[in-house]
Amino acid sequence: MTLALRPLASVIGLVAAALLVAGCTSGPGAQTPTSSPAPSAGGVDDQNDVEGTLLDDGRMFAVVTWGSSTCVPQVDTVEAQGQTVTVTLVDPDGDGAEKACTADLAPRASIGALPEGVDPTADITLNVSYGDITDDVDLDADPAATGTPGTSTEYLPSAGWFDDGGLVLLTWGSSSCPPVVDSLEGSGNAGTATFATDADQACTMDMAPRATILSFGEDTVDDDAPFTLTLVGGALDGTVEVR
Repeated sequence: MTLALRPLASVIGLVAAALLVAGCTSGPGAQTPTSSPAPSAGGVDDQNDVEGTLLDDGRMFAVVTWGSSTCVPQVDTVEAQGQTVTVTLVDPDGDGAEKACTADLAPRASIGALPEGVDPTADITLNVSYGDITDDVDLDADPAATGTPGTSTEYLPSAGWFDDGGLVLLTWGSSSCPPVVDSLEGSGNAGTATFATDADQACTMDMAPRATILSFGEDTVDDDAPFTLTLVGGALDGTVEVR
């Protein structure tokens, strides 16, 4: 049987109206996740490559594509048949209107929720379509995942590797104020991401998933073993264990 994805809002749950976000003003909620791509693509063999990773303890996933950092694709539809998940990405305008995009080439992370019935503790195949690009992404099973697709998130940061030395960090907060990486350093099985803090920045008072790509570089960190990512600044202080 084919299982269709619930709207993302039903997955992340309802946020109480009394929620207070430091340094933010009230405003409409985000309809789609926001993304903060890496500032530089570095070396890339094929800009049509598609990568992916599991997030949010197995409830969500990220699809990583290459292109303009200011035009991050959005997850349009997600359907599952067993452990095969079909994902369609669309450009952010979604209506065919012309949109000005910067001419850089960077990895962009598009976040979606896994449909009910998919088991994150078993291998998953994402069949991804984005314009003329189609690709299959194999997501390794996460035996330690305790989240159930289709259930509400706990709004905790999480991260997953999508390439050698590259991971997607998922955080929750105002959709109009995604995290901005100030510095990134790491070696072995640990790394630190420091984020810029702007106390005067006005932010909408919604609670949305934000994807930030962190690229440590190949052979800089050990992404084959448990990895501790320390977050500093940007109201994100804490640690994330990356499996």
